[in-house]
Amino acid sequence: MGDHVRRKRLKLGLMQKEVAQQLDVNTWTVLNWEKGRTEPPIVSIPAIVQFLGYNPFPQAETLPQHLLAKRRMMGWSIRDAAEAVEVDPGTWGNWERGQMILYRKHRDRVARLLDISVDALDREMASRWNRLHQRVLF
Repeated sequence: MGDHVRRKRLKLGLMQKEVAQQLDVNTWTVLNWEKGRTEPPIVSIPAIVQFLGYNPFPQAETLPQHLLAKRRMMGWSIRDAAEAVEVDPGTWGNWERGQMILYRKHRDRVARLLDISVDALDREMASRWNRLHQRVLF
């Protein structure tokens, strides 16, 4: 992320102090990001993406990746994301790690949050369930 910030800053001819003001962080914070010493906290991601004019993260392909991407774009902690869909933070964390979304009401909320079809989410969960519970018959 720091490389992206540095390239954009240099392209715009800005000093680290000016970028820090735009991103509402300390000048040393920008320096540390650019040097690769630290990574921006998730709360800073929306401002960084706006500054860059693009999303530097890889395109999300799996449901857990979509959940993380949404959380990043909103600048949410796991607790914030969990509150948005009215679940425990541990539940959200489990979903980001690839565990099943078991309850229909949770699938409805996640589908709304991600702006995806509930049917598609149901099919994915059914497919996962079937893979996890396959029996080898002799």
